[in-house]
Amino acid sequence: MASAPLIELDSPAPEAVDGRQIRAVAFQGARLAYTEGALAREGRAASGRALVVGSGRGLLARGLAGLGFDVTAVDPSESATAMARAAADQERLDIDHRTAPAEHLDLPDSEFDLVYLADTLEITSAPGRVIEQAARALKPDGLLVYDTVNRTPVSRLVYLVAFQSLPMTRVMPAGRYAARRLRTPGEVAEHMARHGLHPADTCHFKPSAVRSLLTAVLARRRGRITDDQVATMVNFELAPGSKPLVTYLGYARKA
Repeated sequence: MASAPLIELDSPAPEAVDGRQIRAVAFQGARLAYTEGALAREGRAASGRALVVGSGRGLLARGLAGLGFDVTAVDPSESATAMARAAADQERLDIDHRTAPAEHLDLPDSEFDLVYLADTLEITSAPGRVIEQAARALKPDGLLVYDTVNRTPVSRLVYLVAFQSLPMTRVMPAGRYAARRLRTPGEVAEHMARHGLHPADTCHFKPSAVRSLLTAVLARRRGRITDDQVATMVNFELAPGSKPLVTYLGYARKA
């Protein structure tokens, strides 16, 4: 009988199954496509300064740098920050990586043209504080882009059961997600409005086929594929106009 895989976030151990990194790899294409679409919709160029909050191993930060932004990336994990810094150095990208919690960003006011909240709103117990910090860091008329997990019966099944409880499909440590920390689009919009942000859009995104997601998770747990291969197997796609049953993206403008 095969031993259970090591489930550990932000781990440099090659044998570790890091659900946070699997999620970042799977979401990367949808995150960048949505950000480019938001910029185009607002008549903006992919230039100026961008901040990624909850940057993990830095994949999204490197993607935004590739679009043309001067990027600062912040994450609460020292281990993730170290791996992100090493990956940026290997690609010869000048990204300012820092370790700090999303609720207490040690950054100047009105510094960034774009702030992206990744892997944050569904984790924090203080979403208002996170959004307040992001809004403070934004320049006037800057854009806040985010993705998070809706609070629905389906999202509970996926995130609370499949991803962190069910032995066969678990890729997250217990307690990473909780129902009370999942946010509906209306709740996120209310927090934004309190901090001078005007929500402009939300967009559902999902795997092209649920079966492909399950297949990829099982293969990754068994060590048959790498993190990078997860994205091509799952193929997350934007689904504008449909109800976000699990994950969704959105953006807002700073007044």
